Amino acid sequence: MTERGNNKTLVLTGLLIGLIFAELDETVVSTAMPTIIRELHGLSLYGWVAGIYMLAVTMFMPIIGKLADLYGRKRVYLSCMALFITGSIVSGLAPSMTWLLIGRGIQGIGAGGLMPLALVIIGDTYPLEQRAKIQSLFGPLMILPQLLGPTVGGYLVGHVNWHWVFLINIPVGLVAAAVLAKGMRESRGEEKRSIDWAGAFTLVLGLLSLLMAPVLIDNQGLSWSSPLIIGLLVIAALLFIILIRIESKAKEPIIPLHLFRNRNVVVLSLLVFTLMLGIMGGVALFPFFAQNVMGLTPTVSGYLMLAFMAGAVPSSILNGFLITRVAYRSLFIVSFILPIVGFYLLTQLNVETTMMYIIVSFFILGLGLGALFGGDNLIVQESVKKEHSGIALSTVQLFQALGATIGLSIFGSLLSRNISSGVLSLKDQLPEGTAEHIATDGIPAGIAPELLNKVQTAFSESFQSIYTISLVFVIIAFVICWFLKKEVLSKKEPENEAVPTMSA
Repeated sequence: MTERGNNKTLVLTGLLIGLIFAELDETVVSTAMPTIIRELHGLSLYGWVAGIYMLAVTMFMPIIGKLADLYGRKRVYLSCMALFITGSIVSGLAPSMTWLLIGRGIQGIGAGGLMPLALVIIGDTYPLEQRAKIQSLFGPLMILPQLLGPTVGGYLVGHVNWHWVFLINIPVGLVAAAVLAKGMRESRGEEKRSIDWAGAFTLVLGLLSLLMAPVLIDNQGLSWSSPLIIGLLVIAALLFIILIRIESKAKEPIIPLHLFRNRNVVVLSLLVFTLMLGIMGGVALFPFFAQNVMGLTPTVSGYLMLAFMAGAVPSSILNGFLITRVAYRSLFIVSFILPIVGFYLLTQLNVETTMMYIIVSFFILGLGLGALFGGDNLIVQESVKKEHSGIALSTVQLFQALGATIGLSIFGSLLSRNISSGVLSLKDQLPEGTAEHIATDGIPAGIAPELLNKVQTAFSESFQSIYTISLVFVIIAFVICWFLKKEVLSKKEPENEAVPTMSA
């Protein structure tokens, strides 16, 4: 691809509109879910609304990345936007929970291609130094949906109706698609390309088996030692073994095995998987501590975590400037000292912890992890040939999504078990039935001050335990950084860019 023929401003604008609203959809839907559940009488399926979406995003991410490599980024990206809009229509007009789940599944398939393909398209449109700066802003920009989501969702539910939580995606998605279609020019070779259907089917089944485990644990109350969960994990392992055999013989494998001979792809896949597995659960669960131990409102506890972004934004921008001038291994090693400090501070949480202590801790975390915003994706793009950049990016993001999904479930289960164990000795002093539900519903009002302090101490100790686990994972991630190549990102030689060209 060349840059001639692209209107760069229109391409970037179209991509940003699509991405921000795809991300916004998640927070808006979460805000509106109590109303939706009440009207559709679907309390028993509440958790599946997020579960189905997550399953679809993760399962189809690598397949969509490969299709983009085969048939062109523009065509596949616009198809993903069409799927997202279709899913929004089905969800918005859903007369029942069943239809809502179908719509969310379709939305998830489309969303699974939007982020990785946006990064690939930017990689094909902008030269390396500009791309480094642009991609360093992508992560911080995604905080906008987190800020706007609750407000937009609350307004739509309160002043219009919940259907527009989904239907608003239609005009926005059409505008994003139209702007991108106008600005991006792409010509493709006419040769017939084969699709590895056996690999795609096996991959989907393997990921489905793997990801159904945390979804069932979260929604059906099963444990990781349950025979059904163990069975699903065994089936997933067998399917991935079969997948490796299929991919080794396929003409156009869905996930080319040679990617795993690429040092940077392997190291970054391990890095993002380890990080997401070890930190996402602890970070996502923090508002539960803030509300129950610090006595903050849900809104304040959510905004308190913006200290993370206050650190991540300048760090991400700085790394975007430095990554084409300084060896990226050095950048990552220096940056990843800070999450170790941040999580060590969080292991010291207690009943007396102040808001300033939390702000400093999350700010330090953000400063360290800001190196990942755009940095990992940029390194992946520059470590493989351009014709493989779609599947390479999707593969690394697949590992990231797997880590986050499994980590959230494991940490949620650990926290619930630790809190239940901690309040067990107080069972006789609490209102009847309270001890059993306190780990999920929080500390009830009206508890005597002395007893409240004991319950809050049990919460604090439980959070100390999970943040100690997170500390171990970020130390492992720090060690993994040392295996990155010690080189500075620089523009590839032209012969490595033998791919379809852009034309006016």
